[in-house]
Amino acid sequence: ERAPHIALLLPVSGRLAAAAAQIRDGFFTAYYQSAAGARPRVRVYDTASLSVSDAIARAGDAGATVIVGPLLREEVAAAATWAGVRPPVLALNFLGAGETAPDRFYQFALSPENEAKSIADRLVSQGLVRGVALVPAGDWGARVLAAFTEALEADGGQLVGSASYFPAENDYSAPITEVLRLDASKARHRRLEQVLGTKLAFQPRRRGDAQFIFAPGQPQTTRQLRPQLRFHYAGDLPTYSTSDAYEPHATANQDIDGLIFPDMPWVFGVGARTIQVREALRAAWGEDGVVRGKLFAFGYDAYLLSLALSAAGTTDIDGLTGRLRFEADRRVRRQLEWARIVNGQPQLLDAAAAAAAGP
Repeated sequence: ERAPHIALLLPVSGRLAAAAAQIRDGFFTAYYQSAAGARPRVRVYDTASLSVSDAIARAGDAGATVIVGPLLREEVAAAATWAGVRPPVLALNFLGAGETAPDRFYQFALSPENEAKSIADRLVSQGLVRGVALVPAGDWGARVLAAFTEALEADGGQLVGSASYFPAENDYSAPITEVLRLDASKARHRRLEQVLGTKLAFQPRRRGDAQFIFAPGQPQTTRQLRPQLRFHYAGDLPTYSTSDAYEPHATANQDIDGLIFPDMPWVFGVGARTIQVREALRAAWGEDGVVRGKLFAFGYDAYLLSLALSAAGTTDIDGLTGRLRFEADRRVRRQLEWARIVNGQPQLLDAAAAAAAGP
C-alpha cells in the first residue's frame, strides 16, 4: 500500500538487532507520546535483510515522506551516494571525513567527535586556551583528537602537546612523561647535579604552558589514567574527557574524581522531557522500564527530529540526548549537560560553577 509515512531503516535482525531494538523502542516511545491524531504512519525497513539501496527505493515507492536511518557508517555513505529520487534523509550516523552530504541529507549521531568539539568550545570560553592531549592509539583516538584540535584552533586555542597510549598496556608513564615534559625536567636535574658534583633534593616539574588536559577514553582506561596523571604531578590540571569515560556505578568512579565531561540529560536524569519520559516508563513497566540506555534516548530524539524535517522546521529541540539543532552543514549539534566527578559521583555544573571549577 502506498501511503505517506516515516520510513525507519534499522538492522532489526542479525548481529545488531539488540542495538537496533533499543533505538526502535525509543523511537516508538516518542511516537506514542505524541498526540494520537497527529501521528504519522511509520514503517520499519530491516537493513539487515535489505540493502540500503533497496530499502530507500522501497520506502520511496511506498510514499515515504522522511527516511530515518540507516545506522552504520558504511550504510550512511551508501545512502548519501544513492542516485535515485528520495525524500529527506535523517541518517543515524555521520559521514566520514571528506565525504559530502547531498541536498536534503541530514546527519544525527552520538558522536565523540561532536563532544570533543563541545569540550574545545567550553575550554576556550573559560579562558583555558592552551593544553595537552592524551588519547588512545588507533582510529577512534585519532578521529576524536582531530575534531578537538580543529575546534580548539578555530576558537583561538592551541594544543601545545599530544601523545597516544595503548590502553591494554595499563602503564601510561611514558606518554604522560612525554606530553608533560617531565623527562626534560629530570634531564635538567641530572645536569645540575653533574655541574655541582652533589646530590640534590628534587621533584620533577611538568611543563608550565598547559592549562588543561584533554583525555578521552573508555571507563576502565580512564580509571587507570587519572591516578597516573596525579602521580606525575598533573592532578591539579583541569582534565576533560568525552562521555565515553563515564559509566554509572555506585563505587567504580572514585579514581576519576575531578574529571569533567559532557553527557546527555537522559544519563543525568535532568530536564523536563527526561523526567516526563521516565515517569511514563515507570508507570508502564516499573523500575525496569526506567533502565534504558543511550540508544533508547537516541531513538526517541530521532523521532522528534523526523517530525521537524516533515514540517521543514529548524528550531531547537529539547531532547533526551541534549538540546538539538540543525547546523548549516545539516548535521545535528547536541548541546549537552556538564558534570564533574566528586566523591565518585557526577555533580552537575551550571555555567557559574563550571567557570570556577578546579581540576
